[in-house]
Amino acid sequence: MTNPTTDIVPPRADWLVTGAGGMLGRDVLARLAADAEPALGLARADLDLTDAAAVLAALERHRAKVVVNCAAWTAVDAAEEHEAEALAVNGDGARNLAAACAAVGARLLHVSTDYVFRGDAGAPYAEDAAPDPVTAYGRTKLAGERAVLEALPEDGSVVRVAWLYGAHGKNFVKTMLRLEGERERLTVVDDQRGQPTWTADVADRLVRLGRLPAADAAGVWHATSSGETTWCGFAREVFRLAGADPERVGAITSADFPTPAKRPAYSVLGHDRWKSVGIDPIRDWREALAEAFPHL
Repeated sequence: MTNPTTDIVPPRADWLVTGAGGMLGRDVLARLAADAEPALGLARADLDLTDAAAVLAALERHRAKVVVNCAAWTAVDAAEEHEAEALAVNGDGARNLAAACAAVGARLLHVSTDYVFRGDAGAPYAEDAAPDPVTAYGRTKLAGERAVLEALPEDGSVVRVAWLYGAHGKNFVKTMLRLEGERERLTVVDDQRGQPTWTADVADRLVRLGRLPAADAAGVWHATSSGETTWCGFAREVFRLAGADPERVGAITSADFPTPAKRPAYSVLGHDRWKSVGIDPIRDWREALAEAFPHL
């Protein structure tokens, strides 16, 4: 007589996506589904990355070949007062996932951030530039990067992103569209430079990276749009695409809009490594935003 519980075969997925309920995680799953790739998504309620035993059990159960870690503590300002809690997810959680991947022989694509840099450069940060975070959030994300690269020197990839927006969840584009309908005029910071990046473009690069031989994919990558702008420039382009007057967006400085965590003045990342594996860097941010707009 068979046991109806223990005889259930767990679902097999070539790809496992953590943080699957978030903006990027949902787009990664959509990108995999478009190619009919066997994939499983685990949201925060499904898997607590701070529980090492649970993480190992999940990877042993689902036997994925490639794990994409989109789970993170992303509340930048809150991390200043709750760094230990942020570190538990961004640092220890990444370490638990990397250790589990090493134990089962899976590859790990770990999503990180531009905040690992100081943010005061005058030229794009290369993939091998030395990190020097100045915020609690940046320190916790750097801890996660180092844990992944230490545990998986040949099977771990760190993929830094920045200024993300997408169809799911809250983001800057949706906020600007809401404010366009509520206010005649608004002001946005104009002395912080970065690269607005559509999560669908990041998802595409993550999938392509996961399909490369492990030896080619290991190490650090930057997955942000080409080009650069300020938050004010970003907002004005959103207004323009919405058919509103961009001049309704006024410029202010960071000093006019203080936050608990210091924002990087310069968050532009370089993308040279993609060319070495025959993949184009992500397109210009304006082109991506125009294509994304109907979905937002």
